[in-house]
Amino acid sequence: MLTNNPKLTVVGAGPGDIELFTLKGVKALQSANVVLYDALVNPELLDYAQNAELIFVGKRKGCYAYQQEQINDLIISRANSHGHVVRLKGGDPFIFGRGAEEMEIAAAAGLEVAMVPGISSSLAVPAYQNIPLTKRGSAESFWVITGTTKDHKLSNDVALASQSSATVVILMGMSKLGEIVNLFTASGKKEVPVAIIQNGTTAEERIGIGTIKTIQSVVEALKLTNPSIIVIGEVVRHRAQLLNLQLEYNAV
Repeated sequence: MLTNNPKLTVVGAGPGDIELFTLKGVKALQSANVVLYDALVNPELLDYAQNAELIFVGKRKGCYAYQQEQINDLIISRANSHGHVVRLKGGDPFIFGRGAEEMEIAAAAGLEVAMVPGISSSLAVPAYQNIPLTKRGSAESFWVITGTTKDHKLSNDVALASQSSATVVILMGMSKLGEIVNLFTASGKKEVPVAIIQNGTTAEERIGIGTIKTIQSVVEALKLTNPSIIVIGEVVRHRAQLLNLQLEYNAV
């Protein structure tokens, strides 16, 4: 029996560390009748949704639990039958998360819609490894680019970014690492530092540090895989500098 007006709230689950989830997100889960959640969501967050039906709609190793059209249908049908649907997505739903598309479809079907931002992995994962995306004297701006477009190709923006002095953060780019390296090498950037961070902000976090010239060997040696983000730029050096300063201080 429907107890609430049909509503969709798209909620950002953050990068993985449960303590980076927002209070507004907690309140949304507590009021949810149904939660549709993705693969990269920390499952501990579902404990906040005590009164909700929980439905996994994510993707694991290329296998979809539901296709996007089926997820859209679930949102509309469950909202109309149950009331408040929370669509829980990793990171921030408006950064390569299709949150805006789902809200448009829900609104067109007559649902009330709301959005709760999440902390994006593009910002938080480097920060957890003491890598700032901007730093005076190193980078005045940063790019956040998807490594794989809807056509399963490398974004053309990567070629443009390779010609910039900005920090470049590439999400979903591990399968295109060879192409990325070739573009930056062609732009004369083979000595630019690179960090690849797997499972960032979680207990399974791993990191590989190298340069454009060496990073593929680093990835192979450490067996880094998805989910990972790629950070390219002089700011990567800040991590080692900070660690060295801490070692010097502790040695005094």
